[in-house]
Amino acid sequence: MLKTKLNCNIYTGLFVPEKLYCFYRKEELTIGRSKEFDKECVLHKAMLVFWEKGYDATSIPDLLEAMELSRSSLYETFIDKQTLYIEAIQHYKKFSKNKRNLLVNAPSAKVGIRQFFDQHITSAFDDDLPKGCLITNAIIGLDSPDEQLSKLIQDGFEELEHSFYELLSKGQQTGEIDPKKDIKALSHLLLNLNHSINIVSKVKTNKKNMYDMMNTVIEML
Repeated sequence: MLKTKLNCNIYTGLFVPEKLYCFYRKEELTIGRSKEFDKECVLHKAMLVFWEKGYDATSIPDLLEAMELSRSSLYETFIDKQTLYIEAIQHYKKFSKNKRNLLVNAPSAKVGIRQFFDQHITSAFDDDLPKGCLITNAIIGLDSPDEQLSKLIQDGFEELEHSFYELLSKGQQTGEIDPKKDIKALSHLLLNLNHSINIVSKVKTNKKNMYDMMNTVIEML
């Protein structure tokens, strides 16, 4: 049995393709666990489909094929497509927390922000992963998301913005960041840059421009 749990270092720094993810999940299951399928593994597969195709363009047959489930198993476990989509976003957010921890555990404000965006840009432009971000894509793809989905998205935004703010605040306390800087506005800027990188990566392949942009932003801090 593998002792190392799936973490942000296994593949791209954030997510892994379904085959590799399910391999690690299989190795982590305890001996004697009797279940037809591992829910986390099939949820990861569903997440990748939604991420690549979007909610509206993803059909039940698409999900059944990717998850390798029968229609009855899908509905018994996840109720319906919308519930599955929300669980997939929750699954996505769980792994996103690994990247956000780079901000929480950073030795300094500028180092933490650089590490976060280095990893974010690498993941956003990874050819082995769907383009963009599942949450960003959800915002773009749904004209009027329901209340539960809206809260999931809003919470994700607020959590990331708060992490930026806390790190910048520590930077001001240590003298790394000019105390006259409006760190609330800077936090909002970094949040918007995070999601704009997701959008740009869907249509452009030159990630050097993204690194150059982030170097400029960090020099402004």
